[in-house]
Amino acid sequence: MTKAMPPVCQSCAMPMEEPRQLGTEAGGAPNAEYCCYCYQQGRFTAELSLKQMQDKLIALALERKFMPEAEARKLAGTVLPKLKRWRSQ
Repeated sequence: MTKAMPPVCQSCAMPMEEPRQLGTEAGGAPNAEYCCYCYQQGRFTAELSLKQMQDKLIALALERKFMPEAEARKLAGTVLPKLKRWRSQ
């Protein structure tokens, strides 16, 4: 039996494995599309372009040693543009 994949933030692609990781609407209700780092109280926490978000996530991956730079760039370039927040850019 395979474990179901958790939903991912439609802004940064972070897996949201626990309810506390969900973003919130203006009234405090959980938002299952965006994480708590990208979306709070019904608004995005930062107005970024797709390129700025890619750069931010690449830097985070390198800082925390999640993966090599080439892999981080490849993922940011292929995954982020497919997410809801970035599809129109």
